[in-house]
Amino acid sequence: MYRQAVTRNRRTYLLVVVLILLSLPVFSQKGWIVGRIIDKDTKEPLAGANIYQKHNMTFGTVSDMNGHYQLKCDPGIYTFVYSYTGMKTIEKEVEIFADSVVNVDVEMEIFSEQFKDVVIKAGKFDKKLEDQTVSLEVMKPRLLEQRNTTSIQTALNMTPGLTILDEEPQIRGGSGFTFGVGSKVAVFIDDMPIMSGDNGKPDWSLIPIENIKQVEVVKGASSVLSGSAALSGAIYIRTAYPGLTPKTKVHIFTSMYNRPPEPASKWWNGINAGAGASFLHARKLNDGHTDLVIGGFILREKNYIGAPRPGPLVIDTTGIKDKDMVNDKSRFNLNFKHRSKKLEGLAYGVNGNIMYSKSSTVLAWLDDTTNFYRAYPGAVLLGTHLIWYLDPFISYYTGMGSKHRFNNRIYVSDNDLINNQSSKVFMLYNQYQFSKSFSNLGDLEFIGGISSSYTHSNANMYAASGSPENYLWNISLYMEVEKKFGNALTLSGGTRIEHFILNDTIRDTKPIFRFGANLKLGQETYLRTSMGQGYRFPTITERFIRTNVGTFGVFDNPGLKPETSWNAEIGIKQGFKFNEFYGYFDAAYFYQVYNNTVEYLFGFWDSTYTFALAGFKFVNTGKSRINGLDVSMNGMIKINNDLKVYIIAGYTYVMPVTLQPDYVFAHDYNPGGSTAFSYNTTSVDPSREILKYRFIHTAKADLQFDIKKLSIGGSLKYFSKTENLDKAIFDFEDATLAAGGTLQPVLYRNYFYHHNNGNTVLDARIHYELGKNQKLGFIVNNLTNRMYSLRPLKAEPMRKFMFQYSLDF
Repeated sequence: MYRQAVTRNRRTYLLVVVLILLSLPVFSQKGWIVGRIIDKDTKEPLAGANIYQKHNMTFGTVSDMNGHYQLKCDPGIYTFVYSYTGMKTIEKEVEIFADSVVNVDVEMEIFSEQFKDVVIKAGKFDKKLEDQTVSLEVMKPRLLEQRNTTSIQTALNMTPGLTILDEEPQIRGGSGFTFGVGSKVAVFIDDMPIMSGDNGKPDWSLIPIENIKQVEVVKGASSVLSGSAALSGAIYIRTAYPGLTPKTKVHIFTSMYNRPPEPASKWWNGINAGAGASFLHARKLNDGHTDLVIGGFILREKNYIGAPRPGPLVIDTTGIKDKDMVNDKSRFNLNFKHRSKKLEGLAYGVNGNIMYSKSSTVLAWLDDTTNFYRAYPGAVLLGTHLIWYLDPFISYYTGMGSKHRFNNRIYVSDNDLINNQSSKVFMLYNQYQFSKSFSNLGDLEFIGGISSSYTHSNANMYAASGSPENYLWNISLYMEVEKKFGNALTLSGGTRIEHFILNDTIRDTKPIFRFGANLKLGQETYLRTSMGQGYRFPTITERFIRTNVGTFGVFDNPGLKPETSWNAEIGIKQGFKFNEFYGYFDAAYFYQVYNNTVEYLFGFWDSTYTFALAGFKFVNTGKSRINGLDVSMNGMIKINNDLKVYIIAGYTYVMPVTLQPDYVFAHDYNPGGSTAFSYNTTSVDPSREILKYRFIHTAKADLQFDIKKLSIGGSLKYFSKTENLDKAIFDFEDATLAAGGTLQPVLYRNYFYHHNNGNTVLDARIHYELGKNQKLGFIVNNLTNRMYSLRPLKAEPMRKFMFQYSLDF
């Protein structure tokens, strides 16, 4: 029995072995294609390059952080496609054999400097431009340097779909004008908010324009990704860290305003000139483990608008002179980052910035003809500002594909202004963020975190709350997941919960959601769609500001409610190549609905007329809708090695309308009788129900020719006419004219009806390289010296000449 059992076991064992051996070829029929993808010029690895079969785009992979890739295939002959944003697509025919490995390394060439190193972080995940599920525009440093940008908002104004008025960013007509207060567009620098905590206004001057790597403008409701302020979109500014070799840049420039066109008069004696300089030094230290960047900027410039010249019977107690109308600033910034030698994946550092400035902000013109470039009495804010912040951070990459990051900010501003508008602000911001790619779930990507922002403000102009001291605390939880299916479809979704506390008396909690998809339809053709919610909690300023600006006033509204929105869009991005013309075309249709829309409206808000005859107030105006079309193109024509042409162009059409034209949202105290405030009763032209202070059509274009060492460029901005505004501005004009000369007349009606026909503004520039590291430039803004206004009572700059010298080594 024992021998028979052993014999049976041996036979069974041999049978199993034979079956396994016979089955091995079946299970090892497949082969592998492996390799590495690098930049042909720099030899740097390309992370995230796409590799897929030409006739089956769902079968493919992407390269890892070191440019490596691997793909398992059945034996056969295949054509593999290698693509990467801004690179020339490559096709390789490869034969795969069973039980073998084929190595295919690929060097990719850039077809346009416009798209070099374009990796987007605005969607939280580091993704290529074409893989995004939201509409966005990317601006590289070339345009900033060529335009001699002294403040980044002048360059951002060239972005399709984005307009900046009075330092307030507006995306797709999402807001009218509010002097920048309560911005509906969030602004970040290296993922840290650059908004003042009390008024929600971007601090553009703090942004180190000499060290910008790229700017990303996200269009549409972005609160899930970017927080409460991103009701209409967000702007992400990325600074650059050192490369392998040290870099130093020095820019020196001088400027001069031209005599204004008639009928406006020149208010200054001699020339109205300014000058400035910037520097940057970046290098690696400690055997490449430490990054150090230092930079600075200085500007000394007169305002293009002169001091008030009140009428003979008008009393102006400010005593402002032409010599006081200056805009000076000095800034120094530091970026420091160290990567641990002992613990791989650990990095820590600190970013810092300090700025001192003197400003002269003009809120209204003296009149609409001769004194177009002089200020209205009392409508000038003179001030000095000292602002600094420190951003300590620490990050850790684990060996399991996880990343932990802890960001912090200590922000302090001391603003000394006339008209009782001084303020001291302290803000503490903290954020922890965790991200991970789950390979066992098909490379599902997850990111989540918690952020806290605490603001303490001390300002007499906010005493309407019951005290000059006010605080606002916000805590938010957020998460987002993204999954790519094959090489064609990307799905993403996220949620955020916002909680606000204002002075222990006002609280609000709001959950919001977003979803997005991106589908690759063909070679360089990407269809995207997204839907998201927006939420914005009013700032301390919007609720509690109460102050005088000459005859004007700004009135408090403690009962102001948060505004919400939802946004949907569908868009397509198409890469193209016509001979030597490369680029991307993008088109999107968008639809956004706002609830409790906050508008900055003019009215007679004081029943006694003692505080101020009339002025502005933040009020909830009901429900509104904005839909439209956004089209842009970004490309380059390489005619030969000595001649290249760069093109940026865009057009935006918006139809902003009220959905509740008869909704009564406030009452004022008009001398002609109390007014029940609704859209219909407060609009100059309510016939089309168009929201106030909006442009229906905007167009932007920039063209540059690089001819050997010579660069010639120009830009165009077009704004259609302002369709509607507050009727109370005309009522205020009538009241000041009827005062018999004791009040300075506010004049705008004639300008609105005779000069509000749309505006086209042209700029031009020319640069010449002096050897390898030096460059001379001549820039002209407002080339035709157009006398124009983009919002009521605000004169835009006349022609300005600038000379620039740049040294890079």
